[in-house]
Amino acid sequence: MRKTYLPIIIIALSGIILSQEKHSPDALMLRFPDISQNKIVFQYAGDLYSVPKTGGTATGLTTIPGSENFAKFSPKGDKIVFSGNYDGNTDLYVIPAEGGVPVRLTHSPAPDLVNDWYPDGSAILYRSQQNSPSYRYNKLWKQPVDGGMPEVLPLAYGEFASVSPDGNRIAFQTLAVEGRTWKRYRGGMASDIWIYDLKNNTSEKITEFDGSDGIPMWIGDLIYFLSDRDNNKKLNIWSYNTKTKEVKQHTFFDEYDVKWPSAGIDEIVFENGGKLHILNVITGKTSSVEVYIPSDLPQVRPALKNLSKMIANFDISRDGKRAVFEARGEILTVPAKEGVTRNLTNTSGVAEREGTWSPDGKHIAYFSDRTGEYELYIKPADGKGEEKKLTKMDAGFKQNINWSPDSKQIVFNDNFGNIYICSVSDGKLTKVDKDDHNYFFGFAWSPDSKWLAYDKRVSFAHSVLNLYSLETGKSTQITSEFYSTANPAFDPKGEYLYFYGLKNFEPTYSDQDPTWVYNNSVNLYAVTLRNDVKDIFTPKNDEVEVKAEAKEEKKDEKKDSSKTEAKKDDKTVKIDLEGIEARTMLIKKLGSAGALAAAEGKVFYLQFQGDGGWRKGGTLYSFDLDKREHKEIVSGVTQFRLSFDGKKMIVGTPEGSFSIIDPNPGAKLADGKLDLSNMTATIDPREEWVQLYNEAWRIERDFFYDPDMHGVNWEKMKKRYEALLPFVAHRNDLNYVIGELISELNVSHAYVGGGDMENAPYTPVGMLGCDFQLDKASGFYKFAKIYETAPWDASEVRSPLRAPGLNVKEGDYLIAVNGVEVDPKYDPWKSFQRLADKTVILTINSKPSKEGARDILVKPLENEQELRYYAWIENNRKYVEEKTGGRVGYIYVPSTGIDGQTDLYRQFMGQLNKDALIIDERFNSGGQIPDRFVELLNRKLYNYWARNGFADWETPFVGHFGPKVMLINGWSGSGGDAFPAYFRAAGLGKLVGKRTWGGLVGISGTPALIDGGSVTAPSFGYREVTGELGIEGYGVDPDYDIENFPHELAKGNDQQLNKAIDLMLETLKNNPPKKPGKVKYPDRSK
Repeated sequence: MRKTYLPIIIIALSGIILSQEKHSPDALMLRFPDISQNKIVFQYAGDLYSVPKTGGTATGLTTIPGSENFAKFSPKGDKIVFSGNYDGNTDLYVIPAEGGVPVRLTHSPAPDLVNDWYPDGSAILYRSQQNSPSYRYNKLWKQPVDGGMPEVLPLAYGEFASVSPDGNRIAFQTLAVEGRTWKRYRGGMASDIWIYDLKNNTSEKITEFDGSDGIPMWIGDLIYFLSDRDNNKKLNIWSYNTKTKEVKQHTFFDEYDVKWPSAGIDEIVFENGGKLHILNVITGKTSSVEVYIPSDLPQVRPALKNLSKMIANFDISRDGKRAVFEARGEILTVPAKEGVTRNLTNTSGVAEREGTWSPDGKHIAYFSDRTGEYELYIKPADGKGEEKKLTKMDAGFKQNINWSPDSKQIVFNDNFGNIYICSVSDGKLTKVDKDDHNYFFGFAWSPDSKWLAYDKRVSFAHSVLNLYSLETGKSTQITSEFYSTANPAFDPKGEYLYFYGLKNFEPTYSDQDPTWVYNNSVNLYAVTLRNDVKDIFTPKNDEVEVKAEAKEEKKDEKKDSSKTEAKKDDKTVKIDLEGIEARTMLIKKLGSAGALAAAEGKVFYLQFQGDGGWRKGGTLYSFDLDKREHKEIVSGVTQFRLSFDGKKMIVGTPEGSFSIIDPNPGAKLADGKLDLSNMTATIDPREEWVQLYNEAWRIERDFFYDPDMHGVNWEKMKKRYEALLPFVAHRNDLNYVIGELISELNVSHAYVGGGDMENAPYTPVGMLGCDFQLDKASGFYKFAKIYETAPWDASEVRSPLRAPGLNVKEGDYLIAVNGVEVDPKYDPWKSFQRLADKTVILTINSKPSKEGARDILVKPLENEQELRYYAWIENNRKYVEEKTGGRVGYIYVPSTGIDGQTDLYRQFMGQLNKDALIIDERFNSGGQIPDRFVELLNRKLYNYWARNGFADWETPFVGHFGPKVMLINGWSGSGGDAFPAYFRAAGLGKLVGKRTWGGLVGISGTPALIDGGSVTAPSFGYREVTGELGIEGYGVDPDYDIENFPHELAKGNDQQLNKAIDLMLETLKNNPPKKPGKVKYPDRSK
């Protein structure tokens, strides 16, 4: 295969920083570099390359599918270790410096990420979640380069780290924000540099800065690191002198951040402005490296792609003979049975969305960003003709195309809640209304195309129905704000308007306490549009029909047939607006519902069962107005569209298949299943990547909560980073460029990910819920510790070794797995590859010998983190119980999502009788807005109820009315920021620990990128009740600022928890709980 040479152009620096206007924008096209005495290794287009440090033509080192990151030369420069996913998990691999077959060193299921080599070259320092009870942080590990069991360092947590030249100390950081898309960060997760003394088992924080100090690199007496502590708040290389404690700046880039530095003997290689640079730490000078990449770049070659798994929207032709799909930014039509699949657009660099068929069958309407902004277009449905651009609008995302029945008008809305009607003939736009709360609408046209029905949100909790008259240009609200109503659908005869209403108030009571919710509250309704239209359920009465005698027509009378025909053809819909809501009738209580549509004499609706039933698919029903019967059509459906003539329907399933069916009872999905295999398009990645970049930029512009974009010149940022697009060689490179772009907003919850790229393989590893230890004398691994939860949780999660009847003890030895002896040359997890959730024979013994060993059957876990998590909670709970004499309870809340609320409630219910509670939300990963969490903790005691012979009741019947304290730290973020803020606002107690993350803006959904990738735009931000924005970018301060030293915490000395215990004991001493004592009953005999 012929190769091309792509120059990565580097502008030379010789201690002088050139004007940044001459630089290419910064991004990591040559990523994760490292330097030896004479070479640089780096990642490019997903593979590893090396190049002389003087520059030149790079040599490819890896070509195996899979990712390679954090490559590091050995001290002698003869080997390279890197983190790669070749065999199903991200593990450590070693290759010769010249390239060769990778040798796998680790086999655990957790991602293992390279940090550094030990100075003698015998081992590698890496970070992993391997035995962490929370996925929020890593621990530091030491892996022998010759293989075998890795050793976890006695530190509670650790991220980027570097070993001192004598091997006796380690510089490390406990938190890491380097991979986050958030520049100039100043929140509670900002990292500092620590030193750990391996001999004395002590740790010391050496930097204290409100921004980020990270990626330590130890050279001689200096620890170099990245910091944005200068006035420009740009990441540059600084150093800390371990002798004098002097902090000094070494690079002075003022426009672009220094990225991913890595140290050699007396040099540091890094990226800036998308280029590789070398800092000579002896001379203090910086020079650049010119690199040429010989590569055929298969990722950038145009390729024919099947689009059937990337369908975003669909519709059906007027007669049901074809379907139209939006897939990967293309508009395609597919025959119901036989014929050609037609791609109407075929544009890699342009996104077309929401293909929608006109009722007359002639055209398909869609949005296209061909001009740089989304506009409305139409194109002949048969593909024979040019597309026609209908609109020329301001910036903004547009959605929700709905044709009028006469095919002359199209209604749609934008991301700011504006509703527009566009004339197909001349493109004239009419603004119908604006929703100040929402930008998702349900639209319905009257049969005569003169009325538009739509739902509109009038508050967070309520939406109403409106009717807009195209003749008068006025909109009328037709349902009150007392209940929520939505999803209108006109009866084709113009007599009824169908809709959903949240009016089914049937409470669901908790099994645990008297709490109730009103769930599954959707009902199906109809309202008569005229006063003379009868109720659907008007009583019927069968009578004998008597035919009247026909009168003899006079010969001289001529019937005015023209007037009769005109009256017959008059389909004008008359609507009596006055008193319309009072004419509403209930058709059926549904509970949970989906799409709604009407044909003549019938209404179709989709009903789901229970919470989240839409994921499994619901049941499609029809209601016959004349027979007044509900009939099941088909089940296993997530959505549907009815053809204009009402005789066909396209339905979608949870599996992503589509079928065109007759909407009659007993329909079979298989009979009308569409063949989507020919939905193809030739995708040119370079063209598509430009579109994806522009889309990401627009999404932030259109959906960001601050219209001023945090003061950032967003146009300028677009130009800065788009200049790098020609150098993108891999889809992940594009994600990095987009990440650099959105990180300029200096905001949390701005994320980018996914897209069309090779998915890393996954291999489930069987886990036994234990710590292994190698007995070096015998060469056998033993079960050093078997993790256990509280006895009451053992039925939910337990170590396979703790199954009743196995009688496995800590200290027992693992001899073989499925009859194959465990080899001490490898870590023990190598023996459990692909054995998760499978029946496995373990040969074990109480002594390190095969003699006398016994076999047991177990089923290893796929993930033991849950077990370690519950064991960690139980350890803390028992510690608190012991220290407080059983008076104080301990509750851990890992998130504010469903798992967090479940754990909060579960532990809360189990410790109601405690005099005080410690709420631990350290490492909380967020989720929902946690007001309900605080409501549970903040229940106030109203009264007691006296009972004869029994203990008093309390109201609320379930509540904790004693003192509380909350633990927080820098990992606590998003909902984990809001939880302590609400806890404090409610006056529930003090906060102990460290300042929280400071990420309190939220995301509420943005358009997906056309290749399946995603970018988020924070669309709402936390405001104090006084009106000011708060917490975002800073965090929540503790009342008691307590540092947990990593080496002490690893020994079980949790100073933050100890402080919380002291506070609760002091509070109980000063304000002991009061009970009412023996009741004094009244004497009412007199």
